[in-house]
Amino acid sequence: MSGAMSWPFLRLYMLVLLYFSANSILNVIIPLQGESLGASNTTIGLIMGAYLFTTMFFRPWAGHIIQKHGPIKLLRIILIINGFALILYTFTGLGGFLVARMLQGVSTAFFSMALQIGIIDALPEKDRSQGISLYSLFSYIPGIIGPILALGIWQGGMDYFTVVMIAIAIFTGLFGYSAKMDKAEAQPVTNNAEQEVSMFKSFSQLVKNPFLFKCSVLMLVASIVFGAITTFIPLYATQLKSGNAGIYLMLQAGTVVFARFALRKKIPSDGKWHSSFIMGTMFILAVAAQCVSFSITGGAIFFYVGAILMGTAQALLYPTLTTYLTFVLPQMNRNVLLGLFIAMADLGVSLGGVIMGPIADLSSYSFMYMICASLGVAMIIFAYDRRKMFVGEYKKNFF
Repeated sequence: MSGAMSWPFLRLYMLVLLYFSANSILNVIIPLQGESLGASNTTIGLIMGAYLFTTMFFRPWAGHIIQKHGPIKLLRIILIINGFALILYTFTGLGGFLVARMLQGVSTAFFSMALQIGIIDALPEKDRSQGISLYSLFSYIPGIIGPILALGIWQGGMDYFTVVMIAIAIFTGLFGYSAKMDKAEAQPVTNNAEQEVSMFKSFSQLVKNPFLFKCSVLMLVASIVFGAITTFIPLYATQLKSGNAGIYLMLQAGTVVFARFALRKKIPSDGKWHSSFIMGTMFILAVAAQCVSFSITGGAIFFYVGAILMGTAQALLYPTLTTYLTFVLPQMNRNVLLGLFIAMADLGVSLGGVIMGPIADLSSYSFMYMICASLGVAMIIFAYDRRKMFVGEYKKNFF
């Protein structure tokens, strides 16, 4: 096999799988443990949201540092911080969970940027979308088994939780310590100080760069929906007559994995904006959220259909927008701007817990997911763009 499926890249994908395996368990354990300790939905949302809010804050700096020093030099430090965070979960309460989530957020900001930048820089343009899609696919594979395992841990006792977290920390650290990248990947993207762009000036590109702005808004709003699902499904499922959070999350993650692999060659990788493709993806997202909302009265069939549709939307949206941006962003500060875009995804997931938690407290989970569906409908309209601007034309006019 060659390209995105060659052995060096498969090894990196396996590291991604190990790294994100803990989150598939924590996404179920933390809400359940928080509720058992008397925490409100708002508090649970804040703890869950702290992870990706911290990731969002550090992600642009991660892109900047990796651009200067290269991705491989940071991996070992990242994995040590992540291991400490996982162990911290095993002997602390809600306060310790908050600290651990923030530590995880810091390490994830650097880990994901290091691997994604390495993949983007090492692959030819025609294979970029496959590489990004496979990276994201392997980050979701743990979600197939993790939720069921988490429910088993919850029912069996938190002693099992301690063993599993320590084991994940050790195995991820050992595997990551021995991971290697090709020489081209290990080198910094640029060592030319004259080509460096101020990070703070790059923040303005979120508004000034029309394509970065459009992609960031779409990713932010969609991620709010994804975050609300991840945070509150374990609690919402307990209100359904026959709904099971583990099965829902397993179906959603399984759909992401299947769709990312099966459709990896269908994701646009030509640097053009495909309005119909993005609008269709946002339509799937809106229908998914509405199915979850309606399941409180419609039953488990709508609950699980919502899981499949939500997984499909997740599988398509992120690699499509990320691949598109690798073509239209200027090479000189592409990594920093990609970091800003991915930070919007992190912010959205975080806000999905922080904003939607109070809405659920004031109304209900069903109404909160109806709000999520409305956000998806708004993004269908926002995704439309009748302009057919090519990469070269955009760079000539804008830069």
